[in-house]
Amino acid sequence: MKCVAKKCGIRFQPPAIILIYDNETEGKSRQRIMPVRNFSKFSDCTRAAEQLKNNPRHKSYLEQVSLKQLEKLFSFLRGYLQGQSLAETMEQIQRETTIDPEEDLNKLDDKELAKRKSIMDELFEKNQKRKDDPGFVYDIEVEFLQDEQLSCSWDTESADEF
Repeated sequence: MKCVAKKCGIRFQPPAIILIYDNETEGKSRQRIMPVRNFSKFSDCTRAAEQLKNNPRHKSYLEQVSLKQLEKLFSFLRGYLQGQSLAETMEQIQRETTIDPEEDLNKLDDKELAKRKSIMDELFEKNQKRKDDPGFVYDIEVEFLQDEQLSCSWDTESADEF
């Protein structure tokens, strides 16, 4: 059976992932409700998403749904179970999935650093220009304007010593 995923969402009461898909063999649009069991406000969203995606009953239906999307849906569910509003949960997810350029990555633990690096890799892949892209130019030269030369005191003092 060949399924083409159209929409994926979450239901809070009782907790379930809902997938709307097209069944290519029958040519019909269908809805699949996958109940979420043993998930609490302390559960790991990544692990829960992996378990659901690798579940033999749902594996063929969730092939086209990315693991990141399932993790995000589980994050919404966890926020709901913690008593957060939908807006608060969305803001928290936005903070977790974006990189602050002023943040000192040296102060993060290994798990958080790996998460930030995967976000940066994903952003790089999304913005990367390839040879096949319509606006691709091979060798771009850009000149930057310099207003005035900045002098450094350590540079001028060390020149006298030599």
